[in-house]
Amino acid sequence: MEEQIKPITEWFNHIFAPLVLRLLHALHMQATDYERPIPEYLVMCIITLIIGTLLALLVRSRLSVDRPGAVQQVAELLLTNPLGFGIKDLLEENAGPHSSQFIAFTGSISIFILLANLLGLLPTFISPTSSYIVTLGCATLTFLYFNWQGLRHHGPLGYLKTFTGPVWWLSWLIGPVEMISATARVLSLTVRLWANIFASDLIYMIFLGLLVTPVQWGWGKHPLIGIALAIFPAFIPIIFIGLHIFVSIIQAYVFTVLPSIYIGQAVAEEH
Repeated sequence: MEEQIKPITEWFNHIFAPLVLRLLHALHMQATDYERPIPEYLVMCIITLIIGTLLALLVRSRLSVDRPGAVQQVAELLLTNPLGFGIKDLLEENAGPHSSQFIAFTGSISIFILLANLLGLLPTFISPTSSYIVTLGCATLTFLYFNWQGLRHHGPLGYLKTFTGPVWWLSWLIGPVEMISATARVLSLTVRLWANIFASDLIYMIFLGLLVTPVQWGWGKHPLIGIALAIFPAFIPIIFIGLHIFVSIIQAYVFTVLPSIYIGQAVAEEH
């Protein structure tokens, strides 16, 4: 089945395809599709970044200590809240008292994933995190970041020792297992996020397709039958929109908790 390309992707390629093709040619690379060299997931990522930047500028322009507005309060709840589910809260819990230095990276990738997950709710858009390439990129950045923080904190030799365990004569066995376990986090982060968002979108489309077919059949029999059967397709999207919002928030939360844990383990003094 041929994939349906969104109009916004067609527009992006119409405007920027010549520039992208020249850039690929300069790098001695070839596009897989010369008509649409900018893939749809990349277009959706760019749109997510634009939305996130505009929201950040909006929050910054309305910052107030005395009279915080609704936008500022939502932003503050994302950072810290009474339930302890904020980005700063999770970092302090898992990465220690000096975790404020990790807020910029962890917060940026967490908010990007949240916005990317929710983008699929808008008409003519899809969630870029429904592509494994995007989730793999987020997981790879997380992997590189927490290992870099471990190297900075312990030094190369000290960080390597954290993989060998407390018993030196078992280091030859524990070391490879710990390294494989740490590397497998890339796959775990990638598949968890991609599978949940992809499944959420897929379930919505399957149920909608199943309900549209009876409507078409009923309309062919009599308009009143078609209208009666259309009640279910009218309400089912509302249910799945709520489900998609729930899944989007949960997956963004998970992608905040796990990097916080990984950073905490990388910089911990004792393993």
